[in-house]
Amino acid sequence: MREISILKELDDKNVISLKDVIMTNSCIYFVQEFCNTDLKNLLEKKLAAHEFLTPAIIKCYMYQIVSGIKACHESRIVHRDLKPANVLLAGAENNEIKIADFGLARAFSIPIKPYTKEVVTLWYRAPELLLEFHEYATPIDMWSAGCMFAELSTKSAIFRGQNDQN
Repeated sequence: MREISILKELDDKNVISLKDVIMTNSCIYFVQEFCNTDLKNLLEKKLAAHEFLTPAIIKCYMYQIVSGIKACHESRIVHRDLKPANVLLAGAENNEIKIADFGLARAFSIPIKPYTKEVVTLWYRAPELLLEFHEYATPIDMWSAGCMFAELSTKSAIFRGQNDQN
């Protein structure tokens, strides 16, 4: 229910839009705008073909990612799980970015209250989470964006840890 209310509140071209919610006795279905693929799949295809994204495409994607994050933060939402699999691509040329999967997202207020440190996929987890801080805010999303920028540029995750210690 939290994800539904967050998605209904967010209205930005770089955030996935929630068209409808269908509830049955055992399931909840989200009807969202159609997206062709995600950044993770795009990077895997480029890796398999020994291709890189051009600097212009990386700049375009990162501008849209940061714009979507800005919209979230201005609405007092911290995503808490930004990674290539949660960044969808839409449009005929796969050039429209849509931030998705707000299942771990939380509304925040000042003063910052303690949150769980068990968020964000390990490779995109900010230092404050690795150091087990329970009070954190929007910078964790920006750290994840920086990790994605490095991955778009090199086709490899920059911090490939196996656990919180290494």
